[in-house]
Amino acid sequence: MARAAVQRQITRRAAFGGMAAVAASPALAQAPECRVGAPEHAKGPLVWMDLDQVELDAAYDQAFYAPLRLEILKRQAAASAAMRARMGEPLRESYGPSAVEQLDIFRAKHANAPVFVFIHGGAWLGGSAKDHAFPAEMFVSAGAHYVALDFIAIREAGGDLRVMAEQVRRGIAWVYRNAEKFGGDRDRLYIGGHSSGGHLCGVALVTDWQKDFGLPADTVKGGLCMSGMLISRRCGSPSAAPTSSSPTRWSRR
Repeated sequence: MARAAVQRQITRRAAFGGMAAVAASPALAQAPECRVGAPEHAKGPLVWMDLDQVELDAAYDQAFYAPLRLEILKRQAAASAAMRARMGEPLRESYGPSAVEQLDIFRAKHANAPVFVFIHGGAWLGGSAKDHAFPAEMFVSAGAHYVALDFIAIREAGGDLRVMAEQVRRGIAWVYRNAEKFGGDRDRLYIGGHSSGGHLCGVALVTDWQKDFGLPADTVKGGLCMSGMLISRRCGSPSAAPTSSSPTRWSRR
């Protein structure tokens, strides 16, 4: 009797599973292809190492290598909104003359706390401090202030990454100079960035703070470059010197 009952249960499970698969099949058939890599094309002349122009363009377009990126961005924005609902809105401050040069400060509960400045990614094309607020709760709970920078996008900067880098460095300098105003310890200032923000973080880490901003050489005590491109060279010349937007070039200034 027990064996017969088990067989009937298995049969019911199989039936329900089969019906679910049939019901889902139209949706699966309509799902977009999750292709990774450059689009199919006839190989053209090489323009960078073993890449033709189509492949090189695809290498700089996240749509070809992160097909689920839009879902990830939506999840980050939703997580940031949920975090603000729990913790409240941040302190919003301006660090430079243009409208975009602002930053969000999520303050720790205790005074004289260390400060972490986050530089968002977005392929240098976009992104915002608002949608990268989600890590703040972790830092604040650990006793550190979390600061997220807003800065110009590459198109608005006329294609010049140096304009973006200058704003990011200016924002970090502002945090150092004004840390005491929001209860921060400027002698425990750390920075980090993800993707294109990782590149900008690298530029900031090799900044000559004394020469460029009149600040101590060790203004930034440490940094975390997450998935950033840290060496950039001109196309067609792999052995060329790093461009002016490369952190390795900035370190030689």
